[in-house]
Amino acid sequence: MTSIRRFCCDDLLRFAHVNLDHLTETFNMSFYMTYLARWPDYFHVAVAPGHRIMGYIMGKVEGQGESWHGHVTALTVAPEYRRQKLAKKLMTLLEDFSDQMDKAYFVDLFVRASNTPAIKMYEKLGYIIYRRVLRYYSGEEDGLDMRKALSRDVEKKSIIPYKRPITADELEYD
Repeated sequence: MTSIRRFCCDDLLRFAHVNLDHLTETFNMSFYMTYLARWPDYFHVAVAPGHRIMGYIMGKVEGQGESWHGHVTALTVAPEYRRQKLAKKLMTLLEDFSDQMDKAYFVDLFVRASNTPAIKMYEKLGYIIYRRVLRYYSGEEDGLDMRKALSRDVEKKSIIPYKRPITADELEYD
């Protein structure tokens, strides 16, 4: 039976096979460690019987005022475990924590414009394309900034789409 739990340091030595997908962003070890130390409630792993890592989600909470939001930094499921709703379970966990514990207005994420299966999945989960970010990925491929409003955003202001594409240097960072 699959279990979902907080990511731990030992998992850093066991999750490389999940990152082999060409659409999965891979970061250096200190990046993962920073997330693990600063936002442990936003870093979870799905584990199969036998302790094999099936997938993980890594995120954070950031912003100010009505821009206070949960952010999905990485979500990936190993190919052999896809189509089992693991991504949905991991996303729901991050969304619930952002909504109930951190009282965020929305959750956002970035996805490659060419990653149609992921875009469709996020849309099924209630995300909308908020804006296109030109050449977001390695200065080559456009990214889509997708958002889902949470209960604090009663008027759904956080998901009113931009009218025009933006460049990466126009993004707000915390």
